[in-house]
Formats: sequence, C-alpha cells, structure tokens
Amino acid sequence: MLLTNLLAFIFASILLTLAPGPDILYVAAQSISSGKRAGIITALGLCTGLIFHTTAAAFGISELFRHSPLAFNLVKYAGAAYLFWLAWQAFREKSGLPGLVAAPEKSNHSLYRQGILMNLLNPKVALFFLAFLPQFVIPGDVNISLQMLILGVVFIIQAIIVFSLVSVLSGYIGNFLSRSESASRYISIAKGIIFILIGLKIAFGM
Repeated sequence: MLLTNLLAFIFASILLTLAPGPDILYVAAQSISSGKRAGIITALGLCTGLIFHTTAAAFGISELFRHSPLAFNLVKYAGAAYLFWLAWQAFREKSGLPGLVAAPEKSNHSLYRQGILMNLLNPKVALFFLAFLPQFVIPGDVNISLQMLILGVVFIIQAIIVFSLVSVLSGYIGNFLSRSESASRYISIAKGIIFILIGLKIAFGM
C-alpha cells in the first residue's frame, strides 16, 4: 500500500469522523451529561463495533444489507428502537420530569456495551464501509481483503483518537454546565432528545 494512498485515507477518515453524524453526537452527548470518562468508554464500544463492520466489508458479508432490504430494515429499526430506549433512560437520569423514577448511574461495562450495540444496529455503517474502504484499495499482489482489513484498523485507530478528543472537550463543557442544578437537568433532557433524533435519522434518514 502506497504511503500517499494511506495518508489520503487517514485524512479522509478524520474528516468523515468529525462530520456531524450519529456516532460523534452520541459520544458528545454522553460526555456532556456523564463526563469525559463515559464518552471515552462509549467511543471504545463504538469502535469495537467497527471491527465487525470492517470484517464484514472485507469478506463481502455487508453485501447482504445491499441486496436484502428485509435484513437492512430489520437491523435499522432495531437500532432506532434501541436509541429510543436510551432516550427514555436519559430522561430518567437528572431531568426531574414528573412521573419518572431516576435511573441508576451506568457502569463502564454498560456504557461500553451501549456503544457496541449502537454501532452494530446501524446497517448504514456497514454499507458505508463497503463503499468507502474499496476506494483506497490498490489492485496488485496484496490481497484485497487484507488491504481492507488494514484500512479498517487504521480507521478505527483514528476514530478512537478523534472521539477521545471530542469526549475530553465535551466533558469540560459538561463540567461547566453541571455547576448549575437547573442546567444539569436540561442536559439530560437534551441528551434524550439527541438520542431520539439519532434514532429517527437511522430509521428514516431524516
């Protein structure tokens, strides 16, 4: 793999990771509401899910979503439903909304699992990897599947770095806002709304 090709891939990957989308909004929302640690752990979960999508794209498994609308829609709506459930949990955190029992603070394992599930239940990520990775594959002696796996690993590494930086910055913002009790309640409400919007985007492409 040519160095210039790899550098171009890294640059494109960083831009795509920074672009406003479900993953980065999810990480930022978790960091603002629960601190940078929660955001970083969530990011690690999301990037763990990318391992599956990378493998699926490299060996053609993602083609299933391209050729089977039923499989695509089943995973898509399951992902949206999961995000709506996360929104409900967010509303229960510190929102103070009437009739809601406060949800317990999430453990590291729970945050990590949530990140994995959110990523796996978004079939659009699978199709994205299937379309994006081959653009930087160089035909030649090196096996194409191996090249796609290497590119996927590079993408995951830069995603962890970018998401971690976003988590730290968002965590500082959250710490500043949490000094006000009323602002802290609104943060949980805002996070719930963000999760709902992400779910609607996944389900209906809004």
